[in-house]
Amino acid sequence: MPKANTTEIRWLPDVEEHDYPAAGSYLSILYSDDKVAEMIALLKIAAVVQFKAKDIFRASQLSLLGVSNLHVEKDRKKIRKQKSISPLLLVRDSQNGKVIIADGYHRLCAIYGFNEDALISCKII
Repeated sequence: MPKANTTEIRWLPDVEEHDYPAAGSYLSILYSDDKVAEMIALLKIAAVVQFKAKDIFRASQLSLLGVSNLHVEKDRKKIRKQKSISPLLLVRDSQNGKVIIADGYHRLCAIYGFNEDALISCKII
């Protein structure tokens, strides 16, 4: 029987400040500037919650990036070194029935490689 992965995922207590402009940059492709400003303001005050990695993937309808991706591997190294990582920023797109990963896609892919049932810290609006 294969050994269960016991790699612990450590989370920062809140989102790193530089993640909000990154999320805003991505969201500005999808939404107007006014809507993006509103979403970022709501994300900043949202509580940190947790969902399983596999559930976020299913809700986002995105593909899993492999460990050959440079950013995913960088995050995997952080996790192996027991460094705390920033929670993800998620936006509910109820019109299309999915979740937009505004920031943290590479972190999610890195964690999924360790444990698809891992609890992911995130803010969601």
